[in-house]
Amino acid sequence: MILDQQTTIPIGIDELVARTAQQKKDGCRLVQIGCTQVGDEFEINYTFDKDFVMTNLRITVKQDTVVPSVSSVFFGAFVYENEIHDLYGIKVTNMNIDFGGHFYRTTVKNPFTVTITTEDTSCQTK
Repeated sequence: MILDQQTTIPIGIDELVARTAQQKKDGCRLVQIGCTQVGDEFEINYTFDKDFVMTNLRITVKQDTVVPSVSSVFFGAFVYENEIHDLYGIKVTNMNIDFGGHFYRTTVKNPFTVTITTEDTSCQTK
């Protein structure tokens, strides 16, 4: 099976819930919500699939941005949203199930925002 090229559509945070609802209305399923830090901003990609055609809705936010939950549209989104909160420190509001920062147990708060240099071997000695 060969997948077609994915489409990535940058959207504003104010469009997120409505655009997600439209994806569901169009018969798409939520594949994943992924986050990555790019400089001092974070890209959050919401990936949808219909008939092996992937579409990504992308928002770009600062760490102190409050992101609306899409779990009212896709119930299972709360897993990804709690993960993004715990690992990146991005607040997500109105999740249908909110673990309040305790979805993951980590020794470092928001570990995916920590930069470790090659001189720092503390994580290798534990």
